[in-house]
Amino acid sequence: MPSIFSRIMAGEIPGRFVWTDEHCVAFLTVAPLTPGHTLVVPRDEVAQWTDADPELLSHLVQVAQTIGRAQQQEWPSPRVGLLAQGFEVPHLHLHVWAASSPADFDLHRADHDPDPVRMDQDAVRLRARLRTLGHGAFVPPEDSPGR
Repeated sequence: MPSIFSRIMAGEIPGRFVWTDEHCVAFLTVAPLTPGHTLVVPRDEVAQWTDADPELLSHLVQVAQTIGRAQQQEWPSPRVGLLAQGFEVPHLHLHVWAASSPADFDLHRADHDPDPVRMDQDAVRLRARLRTLGHGAFVPPEDSPGR
């Protein structure tokens, strides 16, 4: 059975995509810790990071780093969080978010009811920042599925 992430990539469930390439996609999480909180997800259904091919895992981290740099510029912060968790969805994914303090790393503080307008604006901002940093080839048009 496909994971919810596979269904988002297929366009069955909407997602706010900020990155797409042949190996992975990235979209805003529905429960952000901070504005622009993004998930980097491989197209292949890999259950957890320890099961991933090293080349795929390296690619995911490189994409996460690129997104993290864009977040840090768009929402100025001293740090960017990176987390491979996967308890809620058994499909490898990396959380990437701008962080201003250790409190920004507390998953219990995630916003489970974010304003959809603000989320749309955050996606637009992050896509625009990625384009200005030279990554336009990987930034999908507004509201396109991650195919």
